[in-house]
Amino acid sequence: MARLFGTDGVRGKANIYPMTVDIALRIGQAVACLFRENGVKHRKILIGKDTRISGYMFENALVSGICSMGVDALLVGPMPTPAIAFLTANMRADAGVVISASHNPFDDNGIKIFSGDGFKLPDDIEDDIENLIKILEDSSKEQRHRGTEFIGQDSGLFSKCMRPTGTDVGKAFRIDDAPGRYIVFLKNTFPRHLTLDGIKMVIDCANGATYKVAPQVFEELGARVIKIGVSPNGTNINEGCGALCLGPLRNAVQEYDAHIGVAFDGDGDRVIIIDEKGKVVDGDHIMAICAKYLMEQGNLNKNTVVATVMSNMGLELALSSMGARLVRTKVGDRYVVEEMRKNGYNFGGEQSGHLIFMDHITTGDGILAALQVLSVMQTTERPLSELAKVMECFPQVLENVRVRERKAVHEIPGLGDLVSSFEEEFKGRGRILIRPSGTEPVIRVMVEGEDHDYITEVARALCEHIQRAA
Repeated sequence: MARLFGTDGVRGKANIYPMTVDIALRIGQAVACLFRENGVKHRKILIGKDTRISGYMFENALVSGICSMGVDALLVGPMPTPAIAFLTANMRADAGVVISASHNPFDDNGIKIFSGDGFKLPDDIEDDIENLIKILEDSSKEQRHRGTEFIGQDSGLFSKCMRPTGTDVGKAFRIDDAPGRYIVFLKNTFPRHLTLDGIKMVIDCANGATYKVAPQVFEELGARVIKIGVSPNGTNINEGCGALCLGPLRNAVQEYDAHIGVAFDGDGDRVIIIDEKGKVVDGDHIMAICAKYLMEQGNLNKNTVVATVMSNMGLELALSSMGARLVRTKVGDRYVVEEMRKNGYNFGGEQSGHLIFMDHITTGDGILAALQVLSVMQTTERPLSELAKVMECFPQVLENVRVRERKAVHEIPGLGDLVSSFEEEFKGRGRILIRPSGTEPVIRVMVEGEDHDYITEVARALCEHIQRAA
């Protein structure tokens, strides 16, 4: 079996391997086995989803798998991914499962898993789940009639997992107050002495998981909210709306003369903001704004922000000018979180809009991040367009080069020397990043610098070299 888990759980076209009902059932069984302890009855696993039509079948498959292994399933329905992380810890569940493909089209879907503390699973635990899925598949063929005997009793790692019968099978429960719990949590992250009275804002929920809770949060704090992307029908998630399609939001901000526009992706763990002048404020700008404010309050641990290699060089220079530093990780919010936990940092994120405020939550949360930006606006009494001037974005060129087969960058003859020669010419005011795609035979080339025409020429030269050599 090919590896199921990618950089953010399992993801693919719904009803095509690996996103099939069969695999979802096995994942449910494996997670239940992994997080239950022998002799402890009815552990519980929380399940949430976004608004995709395929979410129904995967939800039922996961419930079946979890309950079949003697663990209870707690169903919260359509809720943002960060809500599942929060609720898993808040309700003392043993794990949380999210059915979502984030910003992908509706016919994709995915499954990602949180441990009981609300953090995404590390690679080694995902490996354990994959190993257990294999054992479960083998046991279905070879041990179909063995009742409560051990599954994979010779495997060692999973010898405590049993198929229960009778009253030992799990149950499923609907948790009707889950949205209220999450809304109260979010409101408590906003400074108590502040309100959003006088703020007119547009929110675009991408017809996704935030469509109910996001408007309620901002309205209860006093904002006048104009809502778009809040009519999901199972197939319109991320379709012409949300964080990856900002046109409707920008138009609405200008039409309603709003102070701010906020766009979420399909599962609500990302946010991109539009200022009152219609200009995009991405994850890098949000990090610069919030880092400056946190530093002024003495609340930025070790005066450090964690971001990925894709964050703009302008963020690094902005942080340096205010006495802070930027630590970079591989692409993926999970790697940002790992670095933050490892070294005690409390703020980080991605250019794409995953913002992690570790003092409040364990993962990226679009609604929470928007609230933090609004709190800076209200505290400083400055419009967002002025706050965003804290960072000047360097021009950035991104190119993809298709190659015959995937290979490491260092295996491309002459590329290292060419990169070094261009970096010398930048004199510290530019940056080159070349990395292979993790999913297709493509080399990704990113060049940053002060002169857009020049970095375009550099990117073209690098791409041409890669095409010739690879």
